[in-house]
Amino acid sequence: MDRHPQAEGLSLRLPVAGGELVTYRLLGPRKFERPAKPFTRRALAAAHLVADPFSARDPWLEPAIDWEATLAYRRHLWSWGFGVAEAMDTAQRGMGLDWKNSLELIGRTLDAAKHVKGAVVFSGAGTDHVAKADIAGVIAAYEEQCAAIEKLGGRLILMASRALAASAQSPDDYGKVYDRILGQVKAPVILHWLGEMFDPALAGYWGKKDHAAAMDVCLDVIRRNAAKVDGIKVSLLDKDKEIAMRRRLPQGVRMYTGDDFNFAELIEGDAQGHSDALLGIFDAIAPAASAALGALAAGEAKTYHDILGPTVPLSRHIFGAPTRFYKTGVVFIAWLNGHQAHFVMVGGQQSARHILHFAELFRLADAAGLLQDPPLACARMKQLLALNGCS
Repeated sequence: MDRHPQAEGLSLRLPVAGGELVTYRLLGPRKFERPAKPFTRRALAAAHLVADPFSARDPWLEPAIDWEATLAYRRHLWSWGFGVAEAMDTAQRGMGLDWKNSLELIGRTLDAAKHVKGAVVFSGAGTDHVAKADIAGVIAAYEEQCAAIEKLGGRLILMASRALAASAQSPDDYGKVYDRILGQVKAPVILHWLGEMFDPALAGYWGKKDHAAAMDVCLDVIRRNAAKVDGIKVSLLDKDKEIAMRRRLPQGVRMYTGDDFNFAELIEGDAQGHSDALLGIFDAIAPAASAALGALAAGEAKTYHDILGPTVPLSRHIFGAPTRFYKTGVVFIAWLNGHQAHFVMVGGQQSARHILHFAELFRLADAAGLLQDPPLACARMKQLLALNGCS
């Protein structure tokens, strides 16, 4: 895992708190290779959208998507051995990406997957095409999206519902909705418990404000429907809560970590089990994560941590509060690494973070060996610095 020499002599002046510009000298990229053997953990990457910067649509009101670049990024993720979790919050689902465009995205991704050997796709089904609904309306909304995705041949991720969180009067309402939907699905699904740090509208999900009490409700739903549940993705950014829930899952039901703060430890696991992964950070660190998972599969725990360890501070920075703006950091890294020609996002969310955040993100990405073309990354970082008056 030696550093490549492309960064030798490269430096740029990056801002720090207080407005000073300090010279930063690049360390350079690490060489990551896709492992020859399959991973021993199921690993899904929630993939981001690439916006179309030449569209005349109002970027705050209508999503304009560069379909070619968006699908190219999914092929990039598949090439590193990851499955794709499509039309999730990493793709700005419900935060710029509406249901109509989500379904088109899902269809295009499923078509692209047909041409990639072994490509895995799970797709988000929710209720985001209805702003408000009673319990019957929530059920109908879930049914509509599930049916549309299954008609395309897709596997489902049941996303948490803002409409359900707003209308439910008790935990029994959650049970009624999930029992009904899980009773109808064609194949086992992945449930998604997205915490309020990712989406404030989902506070009190499962009918309980306390996460431990909410966990009891969720586990009851899973136990009643275990044959229809492949696993659950938990995004609470609390490793102890995830481990506690993981140990209580019915046999055969996977825990997919959504903890972008503690994923390395949770994926490795302990004597009582491990977490699989469905992570937004895998979008940004795919080469490193693939090499690390390969080392884990080979029983090389030290190498696993050597590779993945430096990506954890990067992930914690990208997912720092307000966590819901993490997509900006994910797209920023894709731009630095040349996967897209611009730093423009659906909904204008490239403006969601400040220049000090981007400067630290650049340092951390380099420290993790993830800037694969240092001259390009430096040139693009300098463009952003100049745009923000840091020249």
